[in-house]
Amino acid sequence: QVQPVESGGGLVQTGGSLRLSCAASGRTFSGLAMGWFRQAPGKEREFVASVSWSGVGTIYADSVKGRFTISRDNAKNTVSLQMNSLNPDDTAVYYCAVASWTPTGTPSRIANEYAYWGQGTQVTVSS
Repeated sequence: QVQPVESGGGLVQTGGSLRLSCAASGRTFSGLAMGWFRQAPGKEREFVASVSWSGVGTIYADSVKGRFTISRDNAKNTVSLQMNSLNPDDTAVYYCAVASWTPTGTPSRIANEYAYWGQGTQVTVSS
């Protein structure tokens, strides 16, 4: 069993930056793709970013491309999301997720392909 635990959320002004981190308890993330999703009030959960098992392959939602960067450290069993140029539309609860095992460990934007989810961390961007 893998339990992701997010940290780093908070309140920031428009144009500011935050760095979210996700650490695992239980088994290692090694070999598994990782992702970040978010859910704003009254909206469905949406994909934000994903990274391959190796850390080389990454994909992003169009809304965050060029502003957010996902990375992972397999030695420390952590994944991070650096968020720059934040705006009020980025306000949401952000969830770290661990993908189900696949032979390739490639990144995915499909929520159903993730087996383990964290409890979420709130990010609020004020205007």
